Amino acid sequence: QVQLVESGGGLVQPGGSLSLSCAASGNIINVNDMGWYRQAPGKQREWVANITSDGSASYSASVKNRFLISRDNGKKTMYLEMNALKLEDTGVYYCNADLVLFRKEVVGSTITREIHWGQGTPVTVSS
Repeated sequence: QVQLVESGGGLVQPGGSLSLSCAASGNIINVNDMGWYRQAPGKQREWVANITSDGSASYSASVKNRFLISRDNGKKTMYLEMNALKLEDTGVYYCNADLVLFRKEVVGSTITREIHWGQGTPVTVSS
């Protein structure tokens, strides 16, 4: 079973730092792009940052120069280092990944490409 599991969320004061991680597991042949999204209370989910398999990163304007996305391909894990946190960074943070999977069928097997999401980890920025 394929899983993306986030960890590292919590409560932090404004101006503080927090690090998140997202680990992929299962019958994964390859991990392509990975990304972080967040959803604040009462708002739609929004894109935060993205990183390609070769490490090219992109950020939303609201987090650029404060957040740093990285990944360890060997561990199939992505990270988000969040600095200078603001009240408006509060929300549930989700990771997603573009995965190439091996699926064993009743007869034979298949290789598929799927987008998977983690269950989310809450981040609260409050004084």
